[in-house]
Amino acid sequence: MSATVTDDHDKIMNSDKVIFPGVGEASSAMKYLKDRGLDTIIKNLQQPVLGICLGMQLMCMHSEENNTDCLGIFDEKVKSFKSPPFEEDAEVFKIPLIGWNNIYNMRSPLFSSIEEKSYCYFVHGYFASLGAHTIATTNYILPYSAALQKDNFFGVQFHPEKSANVGERIIRNFIEM
Repeated sequence: MSATVTDDHDKIMNSDKVIFPGVGEASSAMKYLKDRGLDTIIKNLQQPVLGICLGMQLMCMHSEENNTDCLGIFDEKVKSFKSPPFEEDAEVFKIPLIGWNNIYNMRSPLFSSIEEKSYCYFVHGYFASLGAHTIATTNYILPYSAALQKDNFFGVQFHPEKSANVGERIIRNFIEM
């Protein structure tokens, strides 16, 4: 097995699987995709596609991050974390979330052999709301989508490449689809 980092349309369309990573900011990333015609290519892929972090968020309808229209593969909207009002003795929520959090209510072959409430590594200040395409949930300030799926498109808010054995298993499950 080999992997190629590319924005070449033919290589993407002819690959067995596509991993759509993301670290960065929604409007800049969408501009990059649109300027290269990748927005259309990605939406029309037929092979399994895995969006990671911002990659998953960009597959949603819209992001509050700089009021960005995204690819619209998933119906969910991406929202900004808002810290609850400060109260003495209340839990303090730092934004962005950086660290380990558990995932639960997993409903997809992507999570085959993954135990309920397994921990994954998250780094993000925006999240996809719960909706029809939610296949795993997590909770930080409020419950939200840890993962989404629609047809051949999968997305995870966490970073499987940083999530130890659980993340390795999720990537293996994706590759074996």
